[in-house]
Amino acid sequence: MAGVSTSNNEHLIRSNLWSAEMKDILLADLFAQKWVRMLDFPDGDTLNMPTLGQFEVSNYVEGQPVKYTAMDTGNFTFTINEYLQTGTYITEKMKQDSFYMSQLVAAFIPKQMRSLSERMESDVLKIGPSGQTAADLNSINGAAHRWVAGGANGVITVQDFAKANYALDMANVPRTNRVMIVHPSVEFTMNTLTNLVNVSNNPTWEGIVASGFRTGLRFTKSIYGIDVYVSQFLPKITAGETIGGVSVNTSGVANVCFSAAADVLPFVGSIRQAPKVDSEYNKDYQREEYVVTCRYGYKLFRPENLVTILTATDQVG
Repeated sequence: MAGVSTSNNEHLIRSNLWSAEMKDILLADLFAQKWVRMLDFPDGDTLNMPTLGQFEVSNYVEGQPVKYTAMDTGNFTFTINEYLQTGTYITEKMKQDSFYMSQLVAAFIPKQMRSLSERMESDVLKIGPSGQTAADLNSINGAAHRWVAGGANGVITVQDFAKANYALDMANVPRTNRVMIVHPSVEFTMNTLTNLVNVSNNPTWEGIVASGFRTGLRFTKSIYGIDVYVSQFLPKITAGETIGGVSVNTSGVANVCFSAAADVLPFVGSIRQAPKVDSEYNKDYQREEYVVTCRYGYKLFRPENLVTILTATDQVG
């Protein structure tokens, strides 16, 4: 009588097993919406906000009539222009046959909400650079507010941080709560800059080099008083944008810097409808349908409180 072995009992071996656990993807941090000033916008889709300028000042000559001038005014127009949806379904047959049905259905709504949140994050971060004029210095009070990073082919330098401070200072932006949101490739460059790594020559950077740049969302230390955050949702730029005779020759990204002080936030927004879930059973198609919709708008409100630094994303070797 033969014994039991793998050679003559392959049909008793489950060679291909399926785990009861499902693998999910890793998710990036979302944080940009905390720097949006939400407007009181109860109805309609367009909001007009009058803006006030300054009075003209001129020399006065004794005995002559005073010159009267009007105050400069303008109009800021804001529109709710995004109406988004994401939908999916699961058929009755799939629910009956799938071993993973419960886990699958439980993941629908969180993943739909996450997809909309990522889109909203990207929309916040792109309104600054898109609100500026491409291929232009966007100078305010004589200081550029958009430029290509100072290193070769758009590599970030420490001087770019100092230049961002200068631009914001010239625009009378408060020095409080200044932040810069950068691409991971920029963080890599800052982590490996020779003048930062060589602590003996630059003792003021010792804390950064010793403990690493980032803890959670923010660098451990600020750079010239600017707290630096890292995001993968910054807007992309096309190769070849030239500003002041300097170009990013490869595809790149627009990093942004501003003061996050509450009274001067650069971005405004309004969420007319927060992400809303609807679900129902469709008897005609014999399936359960899940839909999430939202409606909102964002816009650059204070261009003087925004600096855009273009960098190449292929600088990580």
